[in-house]
Amino acid sequence: MNEFNLEARVAAIAAILADRTRARMLFLMMDGRAYTATELSAATDVVPSTTSAHLNRLREENLISCLQQGRHRYFKIHSTEVAELLENMMRFANGEHKDIAKISTPKSLRFFRTCYDHMAGEIAVKIHDSFLANHWITDSYELTSTGKDFLFSLDICADTQLSSRRKFACSCLDWSERYFHLGGSLGASLLDTFLKRKWAIRQLDSRELILTESGKRILKNKFEKLQDYTLTPL
Repeated sequence: MNEFNLEARVAAIAAILADRTRARMLFLMMDGRAYTATELSAATDVVPSTTSAHLNRLREENLISCLQQGRHRYFKIHSTEVAELLENMMRFANGEHKDIAKISTPKSLRFFRTCYDHMAGEIAVKIHDSFLANHWITDSYELTSTGKDFLFSLDICADTQLSSRRKFACSCLDWSERYFHLGGSLGASLLDTFLKRKWAIRQLDSRELILTESGKRILKNKFEKLQDYTLTPL
């Protein structure tokens, strides 16, 4: 792609994201779930015809994808790259200093939420730090033998994660905390495990995750950085 085409592409994406309704739709999809046009129409308070026009614009620039399930169509974030772009924009828009972010970010979202297909917020940052402090992963985010044993204790198959074409683990800068949480296939597997085991529960209309009592026990027992941490949003 030459420089002129690249400039045009960036301008086109910026124009798409400049619309507040489309931004709202993308923010809703940042919980990693797929939504129908009807659900997005209700959530953004716009008429169905306008919703369809917005969704078509988002699809044209490959920001979302459409999944056909019988008679229904579902829309979701197109890729992890799109999710990372949106997360970076949220962080930038939320202010340059952590104190500003702390004030302006809702407590429940700051505490525990989804970031596309992995966990974010204060809890997720502590989990990330525990993986490093316990040497379950290296500074370059490679799995260690003790890390493999730890994942096994959570019933996460490390071999499956390592054989995935996706990056095993990576740092993702948390837009509210300004520290790193875990991304990659490891981050996605942790979220999946937390949800399947009912250690965390999704909110229907938000990216917020509710930490259950069993989830609190797991965090206290398994993760060093959370053993003396207050597991409620302050």
